[in-house]
Amino acid sequence: MRDDVGQLLWIGFEGTTVPPALGKALAAGEYGATILFKRNLAFSVVHGGEAALAQEVCDVDALLALNADLHRSAPDGTPALVAVDQEGGLVQRVRAPATHWPPMRTHDGFAAPDDTALAEQVGLALGHELRALGFDIDFAPVLDIHTNPANPIIGDRAFGTEPETVARRALAFARGLDAAGVLACGKHFPGHGDTATDSHLELPRIDHLMDRLERVELVPFVRAAAANLPMIMTAHVVFAALDATRPATLSELVVRDLLRGKLGYRGVIVSDDLDMRAIADRTGAGEAAVAAIRAGCDVLLLCRDPAHQDEAQAALLRAAETDTELRRRIGESAARVRAMKRAHAENQRDRPAPSRDVIGSYTHRQLADRLAGR
Repeated sequence: MRDDVGQLLWIGFEGTTVPPALGKALAAGEYGATILFKRNLAFSVVHGGEAALAQEVCDVDALLALNADLHRSAPDGTPALVAVDQEGGLVQRVRAPATHWPPMRTHDGFAAPDDTALAEQVGLALGHELRALGFDIDFAPVLDIHTNPANPIIGDRAFGTEPETVARRALAFARGLDAAGVLACGKHFPGHGDTATDSHLELPRIDHLMDRLERVELVPFVRAAAANLPMIMTAHVVFAALDATRPATLSELVVRDLLRGKLGYRGVIVSDDLDMRAIADRTGAGEAAVAAIRAGCDVLLLCRDPAHQDEAQAALLRAAETDTELRRRIGESAARVRAMKRAHAENQRDRPAPSRDVIGSYTHRQLADRLAGR
């Protein structure tokens, strides 16, 4: 049970090297993956000419060494993976010397089918750079639809303002990541595009009727389920038409009945970060972890607080001692995560990692310029 729970916990940490305690925990199989943020990257400041601004440049050697150290295996041989948020626009943890991609909304500058072909090329190029840096997972593409100009968190992260357009472009981007040997994760189910608040800070609520959700918000996720996207991330958002009291991450009506049941999704369901205030301010990490697994999530993200990581692990183990259904759910999710990891290893064997020369290459910068309309 401890090994199975470990596969479900994907965590963040502080520092630019692997803390000794984390190294031991990964080797013991206590965590299934780690997630890197800007705080984990080492930088140097590069000064340009007299009129040029100083620029922070990621130390690629340090990042490669960090990711190599994080790639440890549990006692049963199951590897720990390394994940990152690398969407483009504001949400890309690794920038210079990597290619700086414009936000995905800039695909609006291209008509079909050119926009779809371009999205796949961008996903492939971005994926090649992540692969060369030692990453396994990109928490992208965003499947949310930008329908609310006042939305403080999605905005130009979305691939567009129309359901079919977003679905077509985002899934093309995901195909590019897959061709590079990187796992994609579509987010944020069942749709964060029409919220007026940021779930990092508070719990948003959407009061649309089911008919509207089916016509708009759910369309990209229906397509993603049919395309067998390897992972889908849930939203910390209350959808009144689905569950009027619980955020999607903690609701079996949303995760189990809708995503797994009605939409027929068979991949790995990932919670958004349980450290976000939409969850943390209302539910303890332990209670939220158990509720999310009961609801149908397979993986729990705990991106910052080590106390929350310990609390989530302890709560799952404690509850599983007396709850046979929860034990079954934990085992089911762990098996799904391990199966994804095996498929990922096979995909990487078929697609050898590119050399580090692809990182910020001239060809990739040309592609970014084309996407930006330059």
